Amino acid sequence: MRVPLSWLREYVDLPATETGRDVQAKLISAGLEVETVEHLGADLKGPLVVGQVLTIEELEGFKKPIRFCTVDVGQANGTGEPQEIVCGARNFSVGDKVVVVLPGATLPGGFSISARKTYGKVSHGMICSSDELGMGDDGTHGIIVLPPETEVGKDAVELLELVDEVLDIAVTANRGDCLSIRGVARETAIAYGLPLRDPALLDVPGPNAFGYPVKVSDPAGCDRFTARTVTGLSPDARSPIWLQRRLQKVGMRPISLAVDVTNYVMMELGQPLHAYDRHQVQGTIGVRRAQEGEKIVTLDGVERKLHAEDLVITDDRGPVGLAGVMGGADTEIADHDPAEEGAAATTDVIIEAAHFDQVSVARTARRHKLSSEASRRFERGVDPQAASAAAQRTVDLLVLLAGGTAEAGVTEVIAPSAPHTITLAADHPDKVAGVTYGRETVVRRLQEVGCDVYGQDELIVTVPSWRPDLTDPNDLAEEVIRLEGYENLPSTLPRPPAGRGLTGRQRLHRRIGRALAGAGYVEALNYPFVSEQVFDQLGLEADDPARRVVKLVNPLSDEEPALRTSLLPGLLAALRRNDGRGSHDLALFETGLVFQPRDAARVAANLPVDRRPSPDGIAALNAALPDQPRHVAVVLAGAREQAGWWGKGRPADWADAVEAARTVAREAGAELGIRKGQYGPWHPGRCAELTVTVDGDERVVGHAGELHPRVLKTLGLPARACAMELDLDVLERVGDTVPQAPSISTFPVATQDVALVVDAYVPAADVEAALREGAGELLESIRLFDVYENAEQLGEGRKSLAYALRFRADDRTLTVDEASAAREAAVALATDRTGAVLRG
Repeated sequence: MRVPLSWLREYVDLPATETGRDVQAKLISAGLEVETVEHLGADLKGPLVVGQVLTIEELEGFKKPIRFCTVDVGQANGTGEPQEIVCGARNFSVGDKVVVVLPGATLPGGFSISARKTYGKVSHGMICSSDELGMGDDGTHGIIVLPPETEVGKDAVELLELVDEVLDIAVTANRGDCLSIRGVARETAIAYGLPLRDPALLDVPGPNAFGYPVKVSDPAGCDRFTARTVTGLSPDARSPIWLQRRLQKVGMRPISLAVDVTNYVMMELGQPLHAYDRHQVQGTIGVRRAQEGEKIVTLDGVERKLHAEDLVITDDRGPVGLAGVMGGADTEIADHDPAEEGAAATTDVIIEAAHFDQVSVARTARRHKLSSEASRRFERGVDPQAASAAAQRTVDLLVLLAGGTAEAGVTEVIAPSAPHTITLAADHPDKVAGVTYGRETVVRRLQEVGCDVYGQDELIVTVPSWRPDLTDPNDLAEEVIRLEGYENLPSTLPRPPAGRGLTGRQRLHRRIGRALAGAGYVEALNYPFVSEQVFDQLGLEADDPARRVVKLVNPLSDEEPALRTSLLPGLLAALRRNDGRGSHDLALFETGLVFQPRDAARVAANLPVDRRPSPDGIAALNAALPDQPRHVAVVLAGAREQAGWWGKGRPADWADAVEAARTVAREAGAELGIRKGQYGPWHPGRCAELTVTVDGDERVVGHAGELHPRVLKTLGLPARACAMELDLDVLERVGDTVPQAPSISTFPVATQDVALVVDAYVPAADVEAALREGAGELLESIRLFDVYENAEQLGEGRKSLAYALRFRADDRTLTVDEASAAREAAVALATDRTGAVLRG
């Protein structure tokens, strides 16, 4: 909401020395978010005057039309002689009054004006447009043409109100009253402790039987409808300069007098209005729900198919407007255009000032993707008591500015309603804030915002009509606290209960994060929303369980309506984004929840809000939610070790992704099995399947390795990128996080190396498992240190796996025979299970 300081001063007698910055500080202290203060005309200097065009000479021989004009500027130029000016605009004629900037002046943006030769003539100044003066869009896209009665030589800076300060306020969704000058003026008056001249306090005639007929069929959607009629408007009447300038300062474009007046009153009082051409309205004006499939062409020229929940304004033909959102083209106010023969301007108008249901307007605006100034106000809350005053203010301005006549008929359709009252303990704000305000302060502050307050220890508070957001005692407490100043609240840290710290699960997640960070990974937190097309990009099979997603009813983006079943889409997107911005050596990780739908859909129960839910109630709620296991994932690209004087460095590869999985497993105290696998986005020849043993059964908990080239190309990722993803919950379940002291033996180790030749398709993990089991309890560790393939020496389709086996006993030094026997037992079992042959 843009609020010109000059307009604000009409309703609050601010000290003359107060600047926009001072008002900004006061309003921020009162709880309003004033983002900026714009200084209009701050860099405008020099003579800017009203001139009258005397002659126009068309200059020939140029690529674009150029005119050489003489302009009477009175005595503003010091001589009284006509000012010679070259101008390219064509929307003015001889005799028009225009705005002239003379040599020596400076326009907004630091543009200095001087006499200069151009197009073969000397131009002594410039005839100005609204854009050149920083006034905003006036709809003409040309030279400012002033009313004929404007005095020649008059200071145009004062005439056009070019110097002002405008406060830009970010109005929160609950403060619809501040989407008006009236509402901001009320807050300003409270902040300064000054009286408010309420612009809504007007003498309004009561309803009678002579008003335009109105029928409201849905009082729940429209609880108040006021209609007034003005006839005999002058078709030549134009909005005065002051009215146009105020609309421009608040960010609106002047259109025509009738429309400008309704927009002006809306910005002034916060009540949206609509003006209908009386001759285009046929029969009774009605308010009802739309019939499914009805159509309307709105003022923006778009034909819209209506929904049965849309609230519409109708006449005998059908819908003529979307209630609270936008009017229809059939009853649009027609402006007088001398260039159009036979075009009849609107001379008789019906003014509508109504109050519509917030939810209905909000849903209609979103359903039709049609946000307007009116809908913004209705969906945030409009003062229903201001409708009749807004209609009267509109009528008064039309009569004053267009010479119209206000008809005696006044229509008001009102659904009975009682004012909202709240019972509030006088010391409730004290308890909420931890500050002793006292009853007198509480009553005074509530009265300042417009509440009627009665009672002593227990207050009966009647909420003002312009504050529909005040619904319970805490809302009233917040009003007292903000007006007394948030900065005056004491800073006290909450005292946590003793004996409560992080859970075991939280500690594990932190350890894993620290371990990965220590290994050179950077944590990247991503949104949990994905598009279902990403599963095709990752190459998942059609029946892959990861394709079963939970969809959001109201997603933030229609392109990403589902909750993730894997962390990889978000991490790979982060990898692509950073690589595209020049960071090519990347190692990212994330721990977070994934979402897996349950087989049977359940409806969540509504838990009580006035007390803690029972354990059964919480359990029932959790049972209706999707499964949400926590995963950990990493992605790598570029160099894993940088090159330098110390060496060549090396690129990240599949082994780094596997080592990240090992790092996670070590922190979880879980024994991780690693074997060759093939799944989804990973390269079939460079993919490791990660397993753990759960209750005696082997279970796949993730994959690691290099991504498939097809996936890299589809997602726009760097070459040879790698990734890993693990189910952390399963690791936590099977892991033992109790710290284990290392076993240190005083007896020496016996090392035996063994090289086994197996078929190329035999997994090294199977050979290792057989060796480990066959070696028995004397085996301390086993390590694969070499893989060799040579068809000439080993045979086609064969490979050699070399292992280092370390044997040690806790109570003695092993003999050579004991170590050799354990080695031979290990080789024998490997031969039996995998067909291995001892090499050499």
